[in-house]
Amino acid sequence: MPDTAARTRLATHVVTNQPAPPGARDLLAEDAPLGEALAREAPAWVTRRLAPLGREAGSTEVQALGEAANRHPPELRLFDRHGRRLDEVHYHPAYHALMHLAIDHGWHAVAWQEEGRGGHQAHVAALYLLTQAEPGFCCPITMTHAALPALRQASAVEARWAPGLLAWDYDPRVRPASEKHGLTIGMAMTEKQGGSDVRTNTTRAERLSGDGWRLTGHKWFCSAPMSDAFLTLAQTDEGLSCFLVPRFTPDGERNAIELQRLKEKCGNRANASAEIEYRGAWAEAIGEPGRGIATILAMVQQTRLDAATAPVGMMRQALVEAWRHVRERHAFGRALAEQPLMRVLLADMAMEVEAGLALSLRAARAFDGAARGETSEAALARLLPTLAKYWHNKRTPAFMAEAMECLGGIGYVEETPLARLYREAPVNSIWEGSGNVICLDLLRVLARHPASLAAVREEVNAARGRQTDLDRAWSGLEAELGAAPATLEPRARWLAQRLAQCLQGALLLRHGPPAVAETFCRSRLGGEAGPAYGVLPGDAPLAALLARIGD
Repeated sequence: MPDTAARTRLATHVVTNQPAPPGARDLLAEDAPLGEALAREAPAWVTRRLAPLGREAGSTEVQALGEAANRHPPELRLFDRHGRRLDEVHYHPAYHALMHLAIDHGWHAVAWQEEGRGGHQAHVAALYLLTQAEPGFCCPITMTHAALPALRQASAVEARWAPGLLAWDYDPRVRPASEKHGLTIGMAMTEKQGGSDVRTNTTRAERLSGDGWRLTGHKWFCSAPMSDAFLTLAQTDEGLSCFLVPRFTPDGERNAIELQRLKEKCGNRANASAEIEYRGAWAEAIGEPGRGIATILAMVQQTRLDAATAPVGMMRQALVEAWRHVRERHAFGRALAEQPLMRVLLADMAMEVEAGLALSLRAARAFDGAARGETSEAALARLLPTLAKYWHNKRTPAFMAEAMECLGGIGYVEETPLARLYREAPVNSIWEGSGNVICLDLLRVLARHPASLAAVREEVNAARGRQTDLDRAWSGLEAELGAAPATLEPRARWLAQRLAQCLQGALLLRHGPPAVAETFCRSRLGGEAGPAYGVLPGDAPLAALLARIGD
């Protein structure tokens, strides 16, 4: 055995030129674009209430919970030891801790408890922060939040369920809803044969002689299968209708909902998604018979805004991780953060996050304005979630790939959050309507609700004359929008992208720092615009853009 001196002399594993281990961060205080957007868009109480969440979500303890929830995914338990059906999903304690973080502080309920007074802005900003702890567990938070508008279309059902859904108390026990303090809602919409084309659903609903219905059929995706109830679609004699299916029947028995298997997904691993079978499951009707799609769209508008916000939070987390690394890592004689190409890339990515945040919070303000009865805000609320969901999610996968490149090989390793974020990046683009479906929905809104385009036009016109690239891009877009529907459909993706970027540019010109706004418009709407990150004008104010990332 070599002595201590020899071991020291022969040692090769000396860690140098690596960033220090990550420490606690304040996700709100260190995010200047978020703070400025909240000050602009939301009442002062929103920032005050978010402050503890910013500190907690950025703590080393909560970041470790997010990692653990991904490393220990949910487990399906169909039977107990004696062969009785359980149809339960068991989660790691980290998942439950994250659910407590969100629900015990009311972030699933704030939009409705403060509706019209900044509640939607508070919810969206909280989701942006919670996503940076772990995106997957936000799925049941979003669905529980979004269920209320659908349940409002059945007043008796709302009266029974709303108190539990709005309670600040996460209660994961498998019990009838009447025996629990807090409740959560999931969704079971799509089927194998139809996917987004839910009109082809074959699940059948039969009216009972008393109250209620019996549902029979298979659902290809059931999100958050341990929820206390599920919004679902099924065929009736009147057509496709919407139902609420609880885990327990009114007499306290387990409902006839059988879990077939859990999906092994690319990402979103902390959250369970299941295939389920309704075997005569008891249900209550929501909304008018035969108008299931119209009924569920009240929920979908809410979930789409969350699906537009989550990728921005993920991009922010990836940006900060990359920025921390390049400031402490040296190559070719200087820190990576001092290398010209790296500076351009990170500045460009920082602008993308800021633009996404501006659009998400503007959409949330429109929701609160609509709740107050403001016509123009209601028109914006109809369109902005669709735009933001499409464009933010199209920008996210490439963003994550660039962030991983900033770290090199270690960025591709599961020990950093970037591999996890990369796997998570596509999910919100697929959920609640993939890209093509969203773009077709955009065309429908433009055709059926011209006031929505007029409201966007008003937002953009408020910034006209300040930047030539925006003016030119908007004029070209207006000309395209006047084309016949048959011409517009093949161009729908381009229209969605251009409309989103013009609105982002207008918001930044009106409210953001001039360095950010001018560079964004030139790099997204000008002659040098391209699909890749890291392509900015040669005179871009890099120092000012990078300062927006924070310490």
